[in-house]
Amino acid sequence: MKADDGTLRRLMVAAQAGDKRAYAVLLEACGDWLRRYYAQKIAVEAVDGLVQDVLLSIHRKRASYDPTRAFLPWLAAIARYRWIDRLRKDYRHAADELHDDTASVAAEDEAVAAAVSLERLMAHLSDKQNDAIQLVKIEGLSIREAAKRTGQSESAVKVNIHRGVKKMAALIEE
Repeated sequence: MKADDGTLRRLMVAAQAGDKRAYAVLLEACGDWLRRYYAQKIAVEAVDGLVQDVLLSIHRKRASYDPTRAFLPWLAAIARYRWIDRLRKDYRHAADELHDDTASVAAEDEAVAAAVSLERLMAHLSDKQNDAIQLVKIEGLSIREAAKRTGQSESAVKVNIHRGVKKMAALIEE
């Protein structure tokens, strides 16, 4: 079944109201959509695992869906975040497999290139987004500590991080 946004939205509303059949149809339609979404983005053998991860996320987050809003952007956002999580996990796993005989010069060059790329991306952010990301994601401060240091509320720090990371992701995708 290739469902449109309106159909998926109606299925989700029915599922939120407790309709198990609508929920099963919704998950099947979401699975089909996700397979098409990931087909061009990741290796074929990784698609099913990632689709399952997203379906679990939908299950956990289904109460947060606002039925007055479009469904497909909500689904696409979850799919994108799970995809990014998978890329991070794969990257960490690959980094763990590095051996001691790896040339340190190449690692230093790579680190410099990554830092330059990060600086270029962060140059597109507002000062508040930049500060929040720098303090929490790079320096490792807690949200509370970053809020005290920047003079922003904890909520504002979270929002600035979210919006800043979202903007950087959009820039990377361009």
